[in-house]
Amino acid sequence: MSILIIQENRSVRHDYHIIETFEAGLVLTGSEVKSIRAHSVQLKDSYISFKGHEAFLQNAHISEYKASSYNNHHPERLRKILLHKSELDKIYGSLREKGLTCVATKIYFKKGRVKVEIALVKGKKLHDKREAIKKRDVDTHLRRVKQVSK
Repeated sequence: MSILIIQENRSVRHDYHIIETFEAGLVLTGSEVKSIRAHSVQLKDSYISFKGHEAFLQNAHISEYKASSYNNHHPERLRKILLHKSELDKIYGSLREKGLTCVATKIYFKKGRVKVEIALVKGKKLHDKREAIKKRDVDTHLRRVKQVSK
């Protein structure tokens, strides 16, 4: 299974507690796919919104394809997310009841198709971020001490 990661939203792991992840397809135009192949994607402030019973990716910036002339797309248009109905219901229910948020964590090619990994997340408080940084620093220090002692 060949996976080519195009863009990863690393700030999600810093700002949120990840509860559950899903793999979804995207409805794209031809110029968007070509821009994604050229790694012209920005997921920084992207999130998932619902309109009716459909999910859409918002604020994902896919730059215009340079070689395309009149067939170009709008860089921050709504893009429909393709998921099973049961997954959509689960995400929608979690967003409504538990006060969670759904964000895009990475975009990649899998078997020639563009996929997006979306995650149900809960926001971290400032003290949670500080604890995570301390834990990461302690882990790296212990790893270094282990390597030196070998």
